[in-house]
Amino acid sequence: MSKRRLADIFILGMIYLAAFFSVILLAGIIGYVFVRGIPTVGWSFLTTVSSIIRGTVGIAGNIVNTLYIVVLTLLIAVPVGVGAAVWLNEYARRGRLVRLIEFALETLAGIPSIVFGLFGMMFFGTTLGLGYSILTGALTLTIMVLPLITRNTQVALQAVPDGYREGALGMGAGKWYMIRTVLLPTASSGILTGVVLAVGRIVGESAALLFTAGSGYLLPQKGMGLVRKIMESGGTLTVQMYLSMSKGQYDVAFGIAVVLLCIVMLINLIVSRMSRFMVHYGCR
Repeated sequence: MSKRRLADIFILGMIYLAAFFSVILLAGIIGYVFVRGIPTVGWSFLTTVSSIIRGTVGIAGNIVNTLYIVVLTLLIAVPVGVGAAVWLNEYARRGRLVRLIEFALETLAGIPSIVFGLFGMMFFGTTLGLGYSILTGALTLTIMVLPLITRNTQVALQAVPDGYREGALGMGAGKWYMIRTVLLPTASSGILTGVVLAVGRIVGESAALLFTAGSGYLLPQKGMGLVRKIMESGGTLTVQMYLSMSKGQYDVAFGIAVVLLCIVMLINLIVSRMSRFMVHYGCR
């Protein structure tokens, strides 16, 4: 057997070993979290808020706050991010301005989240007078995830063959019509990947939200209270987990960790199904 053949076998074996180690490590972390946290998770834990008077420990308010933050952030970030990517990839001419914007996006993606939190607190919270609120947190996280969504959308659009563009334009379609009916459906899988990564960062963020969204854990009131909630302090699941750990409430913290893992896995499952559907629909 030649030395090259032995080297190929060795490298292949190392690749399989690395993959096996990664899977085992991930399974070990998830298993440990579930073993420690499952006894805490129950119906009361998921549907009530913590109250010394009632003697309850719950995270219902934090779950609602997390959903508010995710939905508000995506409502702002996805249209802006996808629109920016379409402009950069399909309309803008390659030049100094485009290179400057791309450099700014890459720089923003590497800034620590605590810096975003400080900026959000001073600008959105103090200068604009929004204070500690869910809206302040959502606006701050919008700036954080915009580079992620924009760059992933750019890559997805660049992966669409030029023949698709030329064919649509050659049949008399306008440029915007071609982008809306051909490019975006074809690139939908890559765009959804960016959205999933953004959701993962939003759900897992705590440092920036401690400075901007606060740590409130009460449920919103019915009626207009659902709208006014965005102007109130709202701690997400990760913020509450941090606070629980700092107070030595490890059982509660591991229970929240289990809920977070389930939410992330559910989001990935839903988006995976949506991605397959949109790719099939786009191909048709």
